[in-house]
Amino acid sequence: MRTIGTHLRGIRAPIIKEGDNLVDIIISSLEKSIQENDFKLRDNDVIGVTESIVARAQGNYVDIDDIAEEINEKFPNEIGIVFPILSRNRFAMILKGIARSNKKIYLQLSYPNDEVGNPLLDEDKLIEKNINPYSDVITEEDYYNYFSDFKHPFTGINYIDLYKEIVGDNIEFVISNKPETILEYTNDVLVADIHTRHRTKEKLKNAGANLVLGLDDICNKDKGKGYNEEYGLLGSNKATDRKLKLFPRDGQSLVNQVKDKLKEKTNKNIEVMIYGDGAFKDPAAKIWELADPVVSPAYTSGLEGTPSEVKLKYLADNDLKEFKGDKLLEKMKDEIKNKEDDLVANIKSQGTTPRRLTDLLGSLCDLASGSGDKGTPIILIQGYFDSLADD
Repeated sequence: MRTIGTHLRGIRAPIIKEGDNLVDIIISSLEKSIQENDFKLRDNDVIGVTESIVARAQGNYVDIDDIAEEINEKFPNEIGIVFPILSRNRFAMILKGIARSNKKIYLQLSYPNDEVGNPLLDEDKLIEKNINPYSDVITEEDYYNYFSDFKHPFTGINYIDLYKEIVGDNIEFVISNKPETILEYTNDVLVADIHTRHRTKEKLKNAGANLVLGLDDICNKDKGKGYNEEYGLLGSNKATDRKLKLFPRDGQSLVNQVKDKLKEKTNKNIEVMIYGDGAFKDPAAKIWELADPVVSPAYTSGLEGTPSEVKLKYLADNDLKEFKGDKLLEKMKDEIKNKEDDLVANIKSQGTTPRRLTDLLGSLCDLASGSGDKGTPIILIQGYFDSLADD
């Protein structure tokens, strides 16, 4: 029996620049790693490529003036913005672009946390001040009276102060968890939440908003600059003080090309995916990592679906409790080999992780590559689709 199941390697690659042939770079980086470390590719291996190098190779950038120009095209007067995440390198950059439109901005924030768990204020003080987040609105004046000393536990930033510094006097804040609150200030609204944006848009339209657009509706057309047809500004990230890198586009072509080239070179069936933020939550700060619109914007067809696995602990303690040692191992392998294709609602799979494969694999890739200076934007995962029954 093999003693190693799933394992992964961070593959170092050159620093990617606009116009680079990313398919060739991925293949050559992998080949160099194989030569240096003397391992082989196998069927059902997975190659993960971080979204940032895909967008960089594409030159998928916008300038803050590009954002301002589009805001002026689409919003005739003032602009209301609802539910942005609290971020220095994501929404802060978008806000910098919106501010250059010179429009009056009404910015509505959710509380006590944003959509991905970043805290805006001290939650304990809500109880002290008898504030109900399900119904109560906190004005800008209230915020400074009660919560002005609050700073984000990781970044040390007060985000209302930061956003006010970016825009200046042309911004007014309101804090409420009801999107309709913004309509007391303006009827033209930019929806800035990520995973709940469709519901927020629908609520605003039903409440009588005049104009409702989302961040996914800004920079989503090809105008000879950066764009993302599906996600617009969602998934964008600070590149320089003036430029944002957008979420990559046309990723399906890239993953298919890498898969096909690896098949030609190795005769192995290897799956390929582009990954962004992982879908996991920090247990200390309660921050959900996923600030991108999806974990994986493109992947090959073998990564569709969810795992279908039996729970070894359950079998060992129940169906196979009479067996020990080699006999138990033999019986366990038989259970795995004969399991049903679909184990939904089957007690034998209770406690397994019924999440999409791309979310699980993308999270694994993101944790391995990190967001700092590891220099491994390509991740090779081997043995992920193995089970105890595979010798």
